[in-house]
Amino acid sequence: MKRLKMQTADMADRNIEQIGALFPECLTERIDSNGRVEQAIDFDKLRQLLAHDVVEGPEQRYQFTWPDKRAAIRLANTPTSKTLRPCRAESVDFDTTQNLYIEGDNLDVLKLLRENYLGKVKMIYIDPPYNTGNDFVYNDDFAQGKTDFEQRSGLFDEEGNQTIDPMQRNTEANGRFHTDWLNMIYPRLKVARDLLSDDGVIFISIDDNEDHNLRKVCDEVFGGNNFIAQVIWERAFSPVNLMKHFSPSHDYILCYAKNIDIAICNGIPRTAEADSRYINPDNDPRGVWSSSDISVGPAVPENIYPITTPSGRIVEPPAGRSWSLSKKAFLERLNDNRIWFGPDGNGVPRIKRFLSELRKQGMTPMTLWKKEDVGHSQDATQKLQKLFDGHKFFDYPKPVELIKRTLSLYTNNDSLVLDFFSGSATTAHAVMQLNAEDGGNRKFIMVQLPEKTDPKSEAYKAGYPNICEIGKERIRRAGKKIKEENKDKEAIDRLDTGFRVLKLDSSNMADVYYTPAQTPIEQTLGFEAFEDNIKPDRTAEDLLFQVMPECNLPLSSRIEEREIHGKKVYAVDDNYLLACFDRDIDEQVITEIARMQPYYFVMRDASAATDNVLDNFDQIFNAYSKETIRRIL
Repeated sequence: MKRLKMQTADMADRNIEQIGALFPECLTERIDSNGRVEQAIDFDKLRQLLAHDVVEGPEQRYQFTWPDKRAAIRLANTPTSKTLRPCRAESVDFDTTQNLYIEGDNLDVLKLLRENYLGKVKMIYIDPPYNTGNDFVYNDDFAQGKTDFEQRSGLFDEEGNQTIDPMQRNTEANGRFHTDWLNMIYPRLKVARDLLSDDGVIFISIDDNEDHNLRKVCDEVFGGNNFIAQVIWERAFSPVNLMKHFSPSHDYILCYAKNIDIAICNGIPRTAEADSRYINPDNDPRGVWSSSDISVGPAVPENIYPITTPSGRIVEPPAGRSWSLSKKAFLERLNDNRIWFGPDGNGVPRIKRFLSELRKQGMTPMTLWKKEDVGHSQDATQKLQKLFDGHKFFDYPKPVELIKRTLSLYTNNDSLVLDFFSGSATTAHAVMQLNAEDGGNRKFIMVQLPEKTDPKSEAYKAGYPNICEIGKERIRRAGKKIKEENKDKEAIDRLDTGFRVLKLDSSNMADVYYTPAQTPIEQTLGFEAFEDNIKPDRTAEDLLFQVMPECNLPLSSRIEEREIHGKKVYAVDDNYLLACFDRDIDEQVITEIARMQPYYFVMRDASAATDNVLDNFDQIFNAYSKETIRRIL
């Protein structure tokens, strides 16, 4: 049987495969640093194929760069062997929920999510550090290789666990003020793009400090052609008179699509004010309507033709313009009473748009989002404070209504939503609230580093040692409140207000798993060569959650524990994956599992009770379930 890799893919290898598929003649082989043959790209040949498009050397070009940018790009591609360990005690409805709350460095978490959520996230919303001079940014190091850094810096123990806070305060006195922030945001956006579905979008909150740099980063990562809008959110309503020049009253929200040609905007719900503009002066049985001009520019010659009004006046489109309708299309609408010439029948023709038809689609959103429509910072702070019984734990949380608007614009009822700077978990709150309102089944994934709260803070004194504890409690309280407020709705019992807590940690596998001895005898033994390849403090469920991504299973998959001849067997998504990590597995157990015909079967290398089990293993599966993919740890 083949051994699971138990680490994420190296994206550089995937990129080489993709280039090789396009230009097979550019594939070559070389000897790597360990003396092994590996596949590589012959860049000399690639340059020949792309000769007239290659820009290199001192040639001037438009570009956006900063110190360590190349290292930031590499960091997005490097694999990780870390894992996500389940925490049932802190979860809500662990066995049935489809929502995830993940604690840990979001770059490693994003890489782990990339394994089985590739192209599955409909919308991402993030509220990253604004780089105000007091914000913390991730302490990613680029001066040396990541592995060397982890070993030499003292920030990590022998097992790869961080020993100090992975965040650093990025003050304006720092000579790398913008560089450190860019090095933090770039690889995270790079990996996040891979998670977006082809019709997915990302919203990013930011202020004046880095919005100019963020636009350039997003243009590079997502493509400038996929820019949708830069929204101005009115976050404050009163001036701060102590400010020397201007008192900022807005933040920005950048919106980019993965592919703008197929991204669909649902629009925003119509308002009573907008509906009031529709009238019915001709008593049309289709109801109230509004009219709009049918001339457009520049002119299309075939759409320039005379129109005779009911009063007998002949009108033509203004100079330099034409009608927006062909003559045939105009006559069809005229016969359907969709053309309006004014109350006296003498006006320039306009097309009627009925409110009954427009209600099927939302209004096109504008780029100025007012506090009256989506809330403001003070209101959000007060509502969160009320949720926590009057305690103030966050100064500037985002309003639930603000995030709900982004969700309404670009998600469907069953979309997956990701926030990897989740903070107080406003996004999770907004997802649950919107689901309660429209009967949706959107799922969320929240990712947050467990940043420590100040021992002098109200949050710490209330028993919240880090931000994650506040976020999880906010989801618990918000979910309970939403269900209580909507208890009369028929579908409220189906509302998912739970979440499965997972915590980032070093791999479950000992070092010997990743650097096995390579003697022919050990390669042949397979099962016996790695007796102690799993860390002693790890549980069977820990192993299962590191296995699931490699078997293309979502981390929210339904898990059932079964007992087969006295051994614990995990069944994930019915029989898609069966996994058993117990010792002394005999032929009876193997036969029963094979009879169930799983798509995947995984077991430990040291699980077999005897050598006979190993000898007969493949024969048993070939007899009962030949197609089952068998893997070992």
